[in-house]
Amino acid sequence: MAYGYRAVERDQPFLLPPDMREWLPAGHLAFFVIDAVNAVDISGFAARPARRGSAAGRAAYDPRMLLTLLVYGYARGLRSSRKIERACTEDVAFRVICAQDPPDHATLARFRRRHFADEQAMQSLFGQVLAIAAKAGLGRLGLVAVDGTKIAADASAEANRTEQKLRELAGQVLAEAEAADAAEDALFGDARGDELPAELADPVTRRERIAAALAQLEAERTAAQAVRENKARDYLRQAAAGAAPAGPRPAEADVAAAQLKLDRLTAAQQARIDDWDKRNAAQIAATGKGLPHPPRRPASEHVRVREAAALLEKAKARAARAARKAAEKEAARKGDGPVANITDPHSHLMPTRGRGFIQGYNCQAARSADGLILGGMVTSQTTDYACFGPMLGQITAAQDILRAHASRADPPAEGPHRDGARRRGLPVAGEPDLSRPGPADRHR
Repeated sequence: MAYGYRAVERDQPFLLPPDMREWLPAGHLAFFVIDAVNAVDISGFAARPARRGSAAGRAAYDPRMLLTLLVYGYARGLRSSRKIERACTEDVAFRVICAQDPPDHATLARFRRRHFADEQAMQSLFGQVLAIAAKAGLGRLGLVAVDGTKIAADASAEANRTEQKLRELAGQVLAEAEAADAAEDALFGDARGDELPAELADPVTRRERIAAALAQLEAERTAAQAVRENKARDYLRQAAAGAAPAGPRPAEADVAAAQLKLDRLTAAQQARIDDWDKRNAAQIAATGKGLPHPPRRPASEHVRVREAAALLEKAKARAARAARKAAEKEAARKGDGPVANITDPHSHLMPTRGRGFIQGYNCQAARSADGLILGGMVTSQTTDYACFGPMLGQITAAQDILRAHASRADPPAEGPHRDGARRRGLPVAGEPDLSRPGPADRHR
């Protein structure tokens, strides 16, 4: 028999009652989450009072403990209430958080549904967390990372319909409804009669969803066309003022801008011809001899006018080719084209890296250099750069909270120069410079 191993005596009772706080190292994440939740105001998370006249029953779980369990569980990647309940009996950190009194998964799920859906309460809690993090020295703003990920919506990509298909479905439903109404009117007269046939009783309000999808496609097409027209209008206005911006012209303004340039050059050349004629007549009347070097006539023969006319013809040819290609592409198109989902109209087809497309949403998050979450959002925009502006606003708001609650020792007297430095984002004497990396950052 082997010897020299440490004994494994699982039936050995403890001599003294154990202190569960000694089960984890002092710097464990669980203790940080416990202290952070204990420091915030969770009066909005108070347990719902019992109804008058009802039995008191068992005391409710402390909302701070439930919130700590959920925050720590989510930080560890556990999203399931059942998995968190299981961890409260199997994972030492969870056992410490719940103090060996684990709640069941139904209690955790009810707590989450009741409080996490309150946007105002969660925004207040988020602001308090940022303030605590600032006082703890977190929130290094020298580097802020913003990224997004695509999550699937509760809708199938097969539920997308093209505009033509939606119109066909809408026409079919309306035609069926009209036929059913006519038949029932003939059968029942003014009486209500029976309900509509089963094929028309759509539990997901088919007609309303189809109409909403059509309206969404129409609004998107109208908005896109308005953007193109505004760009073309702005370009033409600048071109008319003689200050056309550099770069390619908007397609909608191509022909109009070329025509505008031709008209301007033609008018300028004609003005020079008229001016020369007027001066020449005065010279003949005064000296009997006309002026030399008459301008080229007519104005259309001037070299710059001829070049502008050639550019106009090229612009017209480009517009004709673009229109022809668009018509050919529409006639030969076999794909779905622009679509709207009748299950979840707010979701969109989202391109994913290496996985094609999913029907869902784009989730954004911003974090500081030391891992503090500064903001987040869920949008139907398919690209991350379209979300940069709103995310920048959230980061700015979080920065204001961090700076307002940053720990400072004996701040000097305020003055106009200090306020100006803060507005310009410059470091102020006696205040922490949140844009510079701290010791923890240099060791990473």
